[in-house]
Amino acid sequence: MKIMVGGTFDPLHDGHRLLIRRAFDLATREGTVIIGLTSDSFANRKTHPIHSYDVRFRELISFISSIQPKADWKIEKLHDQYGSTLEADFDALVVSEETFPVGQSINQKRRELGKPCVEIHMIRCVLAEDGRWISSTRIWRGEIDTHGRLIHKDS
Repeated sequence: MKIMVGGTFDPLHDGHRLLIRRAFDLATREGTVIIGLTSDSFANRKTHPIHSYDVRFRELISFISSIQPKADWKIEKLHDQYGSTLEADFDALVVSEETFPVGQSINQKRRELGKPCVEIHMIRCVLAEDGRWISSTRIWRGEIDTHGRLIHKDS
């Protein structure tokens, strides 16, 4: 299977790691995973600071190397929320609960273009130890670390 997944991945946290692992699981040994990584200009719409594309690219490569996937893979730069998903021939999209609406929008636009819809595989967002979602915003605010552990600040 050819699987697509995308994001800013900054900082790369346990929710992102689960999303990427799921994409590789679905692809299987014979498949391919295309990972869309947001460009600096697209990522800068976030409300918190973002590391440069090059830094995020290197961290993504390091993580993927650490899990030693069997499937082929490549990283493509995203300049918008769709990337190549509207033209590409692929089987499935892996999204989180938070990005599920983007997956639905991709299929709607594919239908409008006369392209077949793709399967959408949604993973549940990973919870921090306080029971709330792990998110890049919470990490940047200093509430939690990339594994969802609470950061206790001295008063």
